[in-house]
Amino acid sequence: MTLALDPAAQDLLFREAHTANTFTDEPVSEEQVQAIYDLVKYAPTAFNQSPLRIVLVRSAEARERLVPHMAEGNQPKTASAPLVAILAADNEFHEELPALFPHAPQIKDVFFSERGTREQAAALNASLQAGYFIVGVRAAGLAAGPMTGYDPSGVQKEFLDDNHTPLMVINIGKPGEDASKPRSPRLDYDQVVTTV
Repeated sequence: MTLALDPAAQDLLFREAHTANTFTDEPVSEEQVQAIYDLVKYAPTAFNQSPLRIVLVRSAEARERLVPHMAEGNQPKTASAPLVAILAADNEFHEELPALFPHAPQIKDVFFSERGTREQAAALNASLQAGYFIVGVRAAGLAAGPMTGYDPSGVQKEFLDDNHTPLMVINIGKPGEDASKPRSPRLDYDQVVTTV
């Protein structure tokens, strides 16, 4: 059986896409990021909670504040990427549920009245959205360099607040010279899937 998605699109989004470590100096526009978000906002989340929040690091001053919090090997590429996005989980996402889940507005208080429950839900569902965000970056013809090598508490203190938990930092742009390493092996279908 073939997939409904055109093979060229399959290549763009999956087979030919790589994590980028170098980028050209071509800027990433606000319009591109808006188009990416307008596509990936349809990612599935429980109760449509949509807890992902994105901080775009564009200014030189903001970049200077971010780079010291990155792991040593991630600092040069974060300093030179055309755009850097901090992806975070909003632990107060439940405040938006009456608008996002209008047919059952009581869900806000029934399921999410406790902070610990919200943090778990926000982390899982924002991570789902983050995966879609990476695919959306690829759909825009750009490369993504997602990283978890950074100081989360430093990034949170510098760019977020106590209600937002950083998940990852993503460098975004057109891939530069020697942008990626050869693809590492993947597990085969029968190594992953069990039918019962």
